Amino acid sequence: MGEKEKARRLSNDTFAAILLFPRCNNLPMMGAHKRSLPMPQILNVHALPSLVSPEELAGGTVVVIDVLRACTTVVCALEAGAKEIAPCLEIDQARELAETLTETMPAGSVVLGGERNGLPIDGFDLGNSPEEYAADRVGGKTLVFTTTNGTRALMQCGQAERVLLGAFVNASAVVEAIADRPEIHLICAGTRGQYTQEDTLLAGLLVDRLQRRGGMMYKLNAQATVAQENWLAAFAVPFAIGALPLESEKLAQHLRKSLGGKNVVAIGMDQDIVAAAQIDRFSTVPQLDLKTFRIRAR
Repeated sequence: MGEKEKARRLSNDTFAAILLFPRCNNLPMMGAHKRSLPMPQILNVHALPSLVSPEELAGGTVVVIDVLRACTTVVCALEAGAKEIAPCLEIDQARELAETLTETMPAGSVVLGGERNGLPIDGFDLGNSPEEYAADRVGGKTLVFTTTNGTRALMQCGQAERVLLGAFVNASAVVEAIADRPEIHLICAGTRGQYTQEDTLLAGLLVDRLQRRGGMMYKLNAQATVAQENWLAAFAVPFAIGALPLESEKLAQHLRKSLGGKNVVAIGMDQDIVAAAQIDRFSTVPQLDLKTFRIRAR
């Protein structure tokens, strides 16, 4: 190993140590009166929806993660002024709902969007590319939306207290929205029932940001610990912990290597990966209303 490489690694290690082990000026002196520590909050990551039951989510705050591309697209649609989004499990269900809504709403106020196996659905107005969802297409309208993975993950959350949607494009806003919640579950949508790195990377980022935010103690499950370790291993320390901004192209390079990323590249939608890799581009946090099953800006 060359001297420059040694110096670089030492610098990164030192920087990490400073941030991971700050001076504990508020610790009691020897012999001082003991203070009771607060109960840690629960922070779980579930690498697939099938790895957690609806009953396990009961009463908790859930963040559904589908980076490529459903959650990123939903954030973009709401930022563009969409009134609300109605997620549907199946294509026929989406068509029927759109027809029903069209009968009772002004002409042009319902948009049908989504994909199957990554590709736009015949007869739908829009696919699942985030940049399609511009103000002139969805502003002020109700979006009926169905996707291969993301909408299925939402169906798992019926017993939760609160359900939010997370992506890299709204990561910091999600952290602020959930930081004080006593029980947090991050559910990765995966790709057709398989693990996919882009979702677990975001889960790791959220776990790391929550722990570094301060003021709270978290009890992590094994998947949360692994997700955080994978995120920290993916980039140099200053970028991974948010001390320096992470360029979207650097993140996009990692997303392209994931199962979901490879699928998106294979259908010629690389621009969607670039759009999904823009960390903190937006401040909107989509929230699923469990009574009406509609997604609106929180």
